[in-house]
Amino acid sequence: MLVLNANSRPVSSAQSTTHRHLHQQVARHTHSVFLKPINDVNKRAFDQSMAAWNQAGNAPLILDAGCGVGLSSRYLAQQTPSHFVIGVDQSADRLGRGVEWPYAVPLNMVLIRADLVDYWRLLHQAGVALARHYVLYPNPWPKIGQLSRRWHGHAVFPTVAALGGEFECRSNWSIYIEECAAALTQLTTLPVVAEPYITAAPITPFEKKYQASGHALWRCRVRLERR
Repeated sequence: MLVLNANSRPVSSAQSTTHRHLHQQVARHTHSVFLKPINDVNKRAFDQSMAAWNQAGNAPLILDAGCGVGLSSRYLAQQTPSHFVIGVDQSADRLGRGVEWPYAVPLNMVLIRADLVDYWRLLHQAGVALARHYVLYPNPWPKIGQLSRRWHGHAVFPTVAALGGEFECRSNWSIYIEECAAALTQLTTLPVVAEPYITAAPITPFEKKYQASGHALWRCRVRLERR
């Protein structure tokens, strides 16, 4: 079983509310074209994941973005056997860790090493629509000057929202979720709100550690249209 020390510190930041430049940042990214070249390594990883999905019969697709060691991907695949789960993380170390999983390895999933910035854009370019999309406990980048490193402040976020599906982001920093919800509302006009989250069955090591350490957990959820 997965054992973690319950001694995680809460997120510390000089920022006490949503970033004052968030709206401006999202607007700029909405009205500009993200021209960063896509790495060939990420193209090959994307093709590998699409081949696995096609072999599984193109079942409704779940993306576990930033899946870490892949525990959440395995859980999602086990809980939704009619779907196919792709877990993506940029770290070969995290993906390859020999963790004693509490879940059997499902056949309806694949773990892929790739940069999410490229992977999200490749999904969109290929016209792939997601059924569900999870961003679970991303790096909060809590310094005031790090807004562009948070996913909702990144140039790729309009593409993320355009992939459609039931989108859910979770964090132990309420401001991150409040900002993510505000950015989604700005991009889609849909009412997205931050809400407290409590679970008896954590599905990621961070979720388990944060909850055991007494942190409040937060999430935002919305059903997005593919654009």
